[in-house]
Amino acid sequence: MIIYDREIPDRDGRAIERLFDATFGAGHFAKTAERVREYSYSLPEITRVGLLNGRLIAVCRVWPIFIGGTPALFYGPIAVAPEYQGGKVGRSVTEASLEAGRASGHQWACLIGAPPYFGRVGFEVPPHGSVQFPGPQNQSRIMLKRLRAPEDEPFPTGAVTYPRDAMRARATQRAYLRRARLEE
Repeated sequence: MIIYDREIPDRDGRAIERLFDATFGAGHFAKTAERVREYSYSLPEITRVGLLNGRLIAVCRVWPIFIGGTPALFYGPIAVAPEYQGGKVGRSVTEASLEAGRASGHQWACLIGAPPYFGRVGFEVPPHGSVQFPGPQNQSRIMLKRLRAPEDEPFPTGAVTYPRDAMRARATQRAYLRRARLEE
């Protein structure tokens, strides 16, 4: 039985990075979404991991962002160990992370992904060009979801930026560069 739990960095950090490498390869560092992540910090209290007999087999990382100045949570990368893909583990770990975001009082969720897949958990594609990531991004893959925001409240619009918490961002930047193998 898979248990979905909050991330505990000391327990899960290395296993998460190995899972990202196994799932996406080194190329994931070149994606536009990484331009946001490299200057932000993940939220272990909202991030969820899937554990099977103590082994980490899935993760949905969550990051604080702003969309045109409106606070939101950025979901991803979402990764599942190759041998468990196709069995709804990715959707389950994502749903667990979304529930954690909602329970912690956040209004909005954002991710970059496949609309047919993430539409199943309530994400929608906002109007074309209404959300701008730093760098090129396929607008049809930007998706938003209301966590606690009322159904009649319009989605936030504008440029995606990250928190300016310098101490946490600097530590995250060093870790990011090590993971990307750009720093010794």
